[in-house]
Amino acid sequence: MRLARATSLLAALLVGCGAAQGLRVDGSSTVYPVSLAMAEEFAIENPRVRLSVAFSGTGGGIGKLCAGEVDVANASRAIRPEELAACAANGIEVIELPIAADAVTVVVNAANDLVRCLTVEELRAIWEPGSRVDRWSDVRPGLPAEELVLFGPGTDSGTFEYFTEAVMGEAGATRTDFFPSEDDNVLVQGVRGERFALGYLGFAYYAENSSLVRALEVDGGQGCVAPNREAIESNAYAPLSRPLFIYVSARSAARPDVEAFVRFYLDPSHREYIVGTGYAAYPDDVYEAALERFEARVTGSAFLGFRPGDSVLDAVRGR
Repeated sequence: MRLARATSLLAALLVGCGAAQGLRVDGSSTVYPVSLAMAEEFAIENPRVRLSVAFSGTGGGIGKLCAGEVDVANASRAIRPEELAACAANGIEVIELPIAADAVTVVVNAANDLVRCLTVEELRAIWEPGSRVDRWSDVRPGLPAEELVLFGPGTDSGTFEYFTEAVMGEAGATRTDFFPSEDDNVLVQGVRGERFALGYLGFAYYAENSSLVRALEVDGGQGCVAPNREAIESNAYAPLSRPLFIYVSARSAARPDVEAFVRFYLDPSHREYIVGTGYAAYPDDVYEAALERFEARVTGSAFLGFRPGDSVLDAVRGR
């Protein structure tokens, strides 16, 4: 109730005095649907606030945040030390807030019924640098010798970095002969258009297009697990479950429009907007801890070195 009252109070302040500056959000295409949903609902209550939401990839959004070009950066991975340093060099500190749980979802064409599940080792063999896996028959004995057509996020994407680190053990390590895009909708259409394609993207884009592409289960060593909200929340979909973030410029957070938007984002009554985009919401105590972090203007990252299976709540609380 305290959060709801505070949000209402700030909203009233904004409507009363107006927002002198536009509120700018940019970054991850994975987080984009959540921030867009939040922005649309926020705008209904705060029609005088000018608010724009775009996507240019996690790295692109954080770069704009560090340059003072945006107020909030969407990110599908934790900020890097060198990015924090780049922000600090420009006099900008950032507040890190986890906002949802995601699963990097491995997808095939809806008509492709060759496999139900891939192991992490098979994914590594497919995607590792210098891979010689060019046909489905190279993945596993007994599969047909059909050409494997690969689609994946571009190198500026947090999804690309998280997947490569989780599967290859090194962020950015990948074969280069695949079709990249920072736009997950382009990846969906690519996989849809090639019967023997395989790709990976954020869970919300799969959920929205589940009639066009089919999600594979992933065996991380404990058996095959399908990507769904329950498996994402419990981290059972390992190692491809991950937290999603927004990073807020501490300088921008001093403005009433930015503060109101962040409080709106974390308000328990708005959790439905997260779930509505297809991602999993965390338990309330995670958002309460995130709000405490924001209220105290705690800057920097608590998620450096975070691994699948680690506690998001403990990370937010700095344990």
